[in-house]
Amino acid sequence: MEVKITTLSENSATGGCLGEWGLSMLVEVSDKKILFDTGAGAAAMQNAQLLGVDLAGIDAIVLSHGHHDHTGGLRDVLRRVVRQVDVIAHPDVWGRKYGSFGGGPKRFNGIPFVREGLESLGANFQLSTGAVRLAENVTTTGEIPMVTDYEIVEKYLYVRDGKEFKQDLLVDDLALVIDTEFGLVVITGCAHRGIVNTLKQARKAAGKDLIYAAIGGTHLVHASPERLERTSADLGEMGVQYLGVSHCTGFKASARLAERFGERFFLNNSGTKLELPFKERQS
Repeated sequence: MEVKITTLSENSATGGCLGEWGLSMLVEVSDKKILFDTGAGAAAMQNAQLLGVDLAGIDAIVLSHGHHDHTGGLRDVLRRVVRQVDVIAHPDVWGRKYGSFGGGPKRFNGIPFVREGLESLGANFQLSTGAVRLAENVTTTGEIPMVTDYEIVEKYLYVRDGKEFKQDLLVDDLALVIDTEFGLVVITGCAHRGIVNTLKQARKAAGKDLIYAAIGGTHLVHASPERLERTSADLGEMGVQYLGVSHCTGFKASARLAERFGERFFLNNSGTKLELPFKERQS
């Protein structure tokens, strides 16, 4: 089995692609084309055109959570698809999400569209708290339990209930899990509920322990030194073979993880094209 991953939106870019604060990856496996997140705006569509990727042929869209930087390109993608397409997410993806960034005022940070408008463009929302199977060997994690004692959801993220703001525990945060003969490939959006917690749930969802590759956001950009060290150690102990980080990982965390994983670490930017298993593993 071969897994192809093309990153269409990410903070940094290669090969003339557009970078933006967001994330979107096209995952191709078992004759299925799954768009995982849609970025913050124009990048996914523009980069798809530049890279020769036709998003009209996607079979499903998976939203890792309801923040605008992962859903802002959804309307443009639906306009390109021009037919009904399943959009898989957690019910809380439609929460009224806010963030207080850098100690500033609370600003809306949720899906920047009205649900009915997206449905009129062909979005068929499939909302579930549990794992959703997209193919025989592809599933979402469903809700991710907070298992570790050091991973937290940042307190500057809120959900609005009427006039009241409460901490958003990001229960809608999920990942995509691909079960292959060479191990699990786990695609993450932000891993707001912790990258280690996410990978533990991915194992549970697939019923397999070996993680070949974890690719995507890790939300370690604001992690304390202790959390970063414990995360790095746990990823090593879990036997993660390859780690490709994106988006909300941050420079310091990326440098520390690169130090631990060595040649098995890579930055997953806009324009990155991956074919798994890597040739090094096949030799």
